[in-house]
Amino acid sequence: MQTFLKASILAVAFTPSLVFAQANWFPAEGEQEFTLNGSGKSDNDFDTNTFDMSASWGQYLTPRGLVGVRQFLSVIDQENSGTDLDGSTAVFYDHHFDFNRARPFIGVNLGYNYGDRSEETFSAGPEAGLKYYVRTKTFIQAMVQYQFLFEDADEADDNFEDGIFSYSLGVGYNF
Repeated sequence: MQTFLKASILAVAFTPSLVFAQANWFPAEGEQEFTLNGSGKSDNDFDTNTFDMSASWGQYLTPRGLVGVRQFLSVIDQENSGTDLDGSTAVFYDHHFDFNRARPFIGVNLGYNYGDRSEETFSAGPEAGLKYYVRTKTFIQAMVQYQFLFEDADEADDNFEDGIFSYSLGVGYNF
């Protein structure tokens, strides 16, 4: 009986350390990731409506290095001119830093833009963001990208200063 009592006391004493053990917020090498972002806007008469979304898929080369592909889609619906679709497909690499649940990252992307309202051209630029894990595999992501457009390598250097900033907020999941 005394042995049972001692074992019970030890089990109760160590239970909080098991329950509150620090989770591993780093995805493992080879683990994959999916993110989804969306936004929309309309004028006050709902004559012009825009919906933007992006999704990405990536794979961790290391617990901190993610390589992947990102797809952007923009749908613009105007009362007198119909619906236009614009898109962009880009490959990216992001390097993550460890701050427990918060994982800031920096990276680069290279893509191609196309669509009804867009000039078909290449795009590239740096990106930075923050993933905040609300669960060990699920996070909220905020990201900013600087993108400049070019048709060939000679034009890339000239157009770097004429880029645009793109912001996104969404959710993601590691699997």
